[in-house]
Amino acid sequence: MAGNTKLLRQRIKSVNSTLQLTKAMGLVAGSKIRRANEGMQKARQYAKALEKAVSLLCLDGEVKKSVYMQKRERDRTKLVVIAGDRGLAGGYNANVFRLCRNFPDAEIIPIGKKACDRSNTSAVSSEHYSFEEASALSEALCRDFCEGVYDRLGVIYTEYQSVMASEAKVKWLLPLENPKSKETADIVFEPDCLTVLENAVKEYVAGSICAAARESFACEVAARRNAMDSAEKNATQMIENLSLEYNRARQGAITQEITEIVAGSGGDTL
Repeated sequence: MAGNTKLLRQRIKSVNSTLQLTKAMGLVAGSKIRRANEGMQKARQYAKALEKAVSLLCLDGEVKKSVYMQKRERDRTKLVVIAGDRGLAGGYNANVFRLCRNFPDAEIIPIGKKACDRSNTSAVSSEHYSFEEASALSEALCRDFCEGVYDRLGVIYTEYQSVMASEAKVKWLLPLENPKSKETADIVFEPDCLTVLENAVKEYVAGSICAAARESFACEVAARRNAMDSAEKNATQMIENLSLEYNRARQGAITQEITEIVAGSGGDTL
């Protein structure tokens, strides 16, 4: 019985240490949420502005000649996959990698240390991913697309819906889609729409990748905060259960000792 109480004390101590760790991680994640959301909103606005500009350019008939709008018969796919730098974020990383399995033949360009680990490439942080890095990547991707190295470009990221909800999605960037709206643009592009589009696509791809990275990071910190809150509740409940079990075991040990003493005392009397 004494051995049981000792093991229970050790278990309670261990769970309590884990509880303190989850509290600290939850506080760190919570402190990052505001900054992450601000970065996400700014990147979203910039990406939407670029997307709108490209859509307006695509309304011009001459733009259909652009290599960026040519769909190809082959389906060689490149995917920019954005995951987290760390684990302990619920199903955040797992959902991204699960979506990746839908494209087994795609060439993966990882962003985020967890994605880089799976691809055996040098680590690229998703938390600190800069627009300069996105621009350099966009330059290479657009060049390879024009040279016919691959036929389709997409980005797998996590879409932020609320602090409690997010969803892994794929967004296709190249080739450019024909705009659904048939309205004519009231903007005059100089020297012409085709030339402007050829130069704008690189910025559009860079802005989309950077915005996806910002949004994914906001989802990551929110998911980690939720996971740590859940872990804290579970650890607290576990400590309560273990404490109750410990008290019962200790009471049982005391009762047994009293019984043995009483029994021994009675034997001596006889």
